[in-house]
Amino acid sequence: MAEEKQIDLSYRLFILALVLITVLTVSYLIKATLDYRSIPGNQPREITVSGEGKVYATPDIATVQLGVTNEGDDISVIVQKNTETMNSILKDIKDLGIDEKDIKTTQYSLSPRYDWIKGERVFKGYIITQQINVKIRDFTKIGDVLGTGTENGATLVGDLSFSIDDPEKARQEAREEAIAKAKIKAENIAEASGLKIIKLLNVQESSYDPYYYNTVMRESGLGGAIEAPVPEIQPGQQEVTITVYLTYRIR
Repeated sequence: MAEEKQIDLSYRLFILALVLITVLTVSYLIKATLDYRSIPGNQPREITVSGEGKVYATPDIATVQLGVTNEGDDISVIVQKNTETMNSILKDIKDLGIDEKDIKTTQYSLSPRYDWIKGERVFKGYIITQQINVKIRDFTKIGDVLGTGTENGATLVGDLSFSIDDPEKARQEAREEAIAKAKIKAENIAEASGLKIIKLLNVQESSYDPYYYNTVMRESGLGGAIEAPVPEIQPGQQEVTITVYLTYRIR
């Protein structure tokens, strides 16, 4: 029995010694690592470089805004008048070959109108407004769409803007150019500094796709739009810019 107790005690002492050795070893390794990193030049080093890619693409979508507004004392009368005018505009736009999916209602509102007279709010009737955005894929029809609005009594015609229906191709070209420039910049910095690029750690990207706006006509008395010759429209080109940021591990 005494012999068994002696063996059990020896085993426990062995385990305790093993735990102490492990703790001391781990502590030493942690301290050694911290000491190494505290020496100038031994910390993991990184550099971040940027590159900008820029391409120009020709817009293939024109968007115009058309609106109809009426006001009066009788809600049913102004709603009917507004609806008839807008339906006439929509019919003629579709007759021009504009697909229904390219026509979108962006506003429809009906509200009372008040004036302030001698410090008091006086009811003056109701006002109704409906606006639509029309996408035009055939630029030769821009003038026809604008003309249709004025001829049918639209009170708002204009806010013409150009955009690219699928800008991803242009973005990809700009992205590739930006990455190539950033890589060259990183290589030049490393060579000039006597450093070596180890690996790429991170990539970030920002983009800018401006829309080109050109308000052709914005006319609006409630008596109807003023008919005027529509100028020839030039879409020009749209700039697509991508900036990338590359972070490298170096030594």
